[in-house]
Amino acid sequence: MRLVLSIILLSLSLMAGEPSAFGAGDLNSDNPYGLTPAEKKVLENNKKIKTQNRKLNSTKSEVESLRERVDGLQSVLEAIAQKSQKNKIALADMSASKKNGDLSTQERLSKLEKEIALNSENMLQLKTAIEELSKLMDAQSAQFASQEELNTLVDDVNAFKVLVAGELKKRAKSSSSKKSSGDLATAAKKQYAAKEYDKALNSYKELVNRKYKPAFGHYMIAQCYFAKKDYGKAIAHYKESASRYKKASYMPTLMLRTAYSMAQVGETENAKKFYNAVIAKYPGSTEAKKAKRYLDQL
Repeated sequence: MRLVLSIILLSLSLMAGEPSAFGAGDLNSDNPYGLTPAEKKVLENNKKIKTQNRKLNSTKSEVESLRERVDGLQSVLEAIAQKSQKNKIALADMSASKKNGDLSTQERLSKLEKEIALNSENMLQLKTAIEELSKLMDAQSAQFASQEELNTLVDDVNAFKVLVAGELKKRAKSSSSKKSSGDLATAAKKQYAAKEYDKALNSYKELVNRKYKPAFGHYMIAQCYFAKKDYGKAIAHYKESASRYKKASYMPTLMLRTAYSMAQVGETENAKKFYNAVIAKYPGSTEAKKAKRYLDQL
């Protein structure tokens, strides 16, 4: 009884990890694989947006730092200006008493004149520094992603949407097959059996476009890619098929070949999860025996 319970718990645990084990089409992965043309374009646009955001954040930080420096210099300049004004007032008062010939007064007067001259020079230097920093701020601000650049990015995305829509419409109108979906499915089955995988791919893709048994269609597209050893694309379509119909009779083969494909593209840990899931969920099956053998080879 404990053994049966352990197998059930193991099976539930493994199957709970299945969706995350499908790495194909994951745009957040460090090395995404099995991407469709649309996903590749989305990935490219995401990279552009991230680059713009990094550039924007960096420039904002630099501009903020420059603003703080300018504010600091302005505060110093105001303090010097106030001190200079006080010295000028003191100088005026002392000039009035200079007539008395007081040596002490004359010395203070000379000292104040020198200090006023020094303050004036410092003020001039600070003004020059503020002007240079302001120019630098303008230059940094100019590095912000302009509205024109952002509009260009949006236009690229919209153009891509139009391109995809047009391509889908073109495919629908220019379908080379005049057969009914049933006849096309029969022809696709024969093409696959005859190992005419490119022809079978086109047939099953057209069936999927017609929304004729899409779960099975994606499974067979994956089978064609698997036969062509294009494992990344195979994983993507196995994933799509499983998401559409988890109780399909071909699920043992789908999971086994998904695991094998993952092993081929370097996703060893995910491959192990799927092999163990096949063994736990379909014990005694041909697929489970193969899964054990493949698992031992990893």
